[in-house]
Amino acid sequence: MIELHNIHKRFGKQTVLNGVDFQVREGETVALLGPSGTGKSVLLKHIIGLIKPDVGEVIVDGKDICRLKRKDLSELRAQIGYVFQNGALFDSMNVFENVRLGVTDEDKYADLDYVRGRISECIRLVNLPPDTVDKFPAQLSGGMRKRVGIARAIAGSPKYLLYDEPTSGLDPVNADIIDGLVQRLDDELGVTSVMVTHDVRGAFRVADRLALLSEGKLVMQGTPQEFLESKNAKVREFLERDFDNPSFAA
Repeated sequence: MIELHNIHKRFGKQTVLNGVDFQVREGETVALLGPSGTGKSVLLKHIIGLIKPDVGEVIVDGKDICRLKRKDLSELRAQIGYVFQNGALFDSMNVFENVRLGVTDEDKYADLDYVRGRISECIRLVNLPPDTVDKFPAQLSGGMRKRVGIARAIAGSPKYLLYDEPTSGLDPVNADIIDGLVQRLDDELGVTSVMVTHDVRGAFRVADRLALLSEGKLVMQGTPQEFLESKNAKVREFLERDFDNPSFAA
């Protein structure tokens, strides 16, 4: 379970998060929505301890991220797969070595037989052909790079998956492919997921619950249906900007 309590974060004079309470229950997929620049990615990075709050608590599996010693934080992070916005693949490494970086257990990382089998399985899970492992990022399409990034995130068999704008920059067809992949992995792997996105349609397809972040605060959290029925002005404005028909049903 992931719990964020009263999170405040400033960068210089800019307040990015202003008293955010956010919860993700075990087995859920939650989409964190909001316009660009509203602090969605900042909130996501709090969960893995890449950013620490000025005020507030970040609790993962009952452990306060901010109070953990380096070794304990490293062990907790091994349970969290992170999908970066642009894939964040290393251009000098082929796909095999990029995905291998996601194997967080040192003994398993050093076991080449294990690594070959695990990488092969991860490549299969993200619907890429087996020979993709020999290619370099520059040889891949944008959609393929996104999928390799997801393969790396699941290579360590994490309990949690955090997605930072997984469909950003993709055409609608590839965005749909990634949305379907996120949904299938959640079902097959039984992970708990948080997906940062500004793509409302994709969020409605994938998520059990939605959360809308605006001006440093969570405006609303609820199911897709509860969002559709909401009378909150900020919720309506955000949905209607993405749906031609605000009564769109996921």
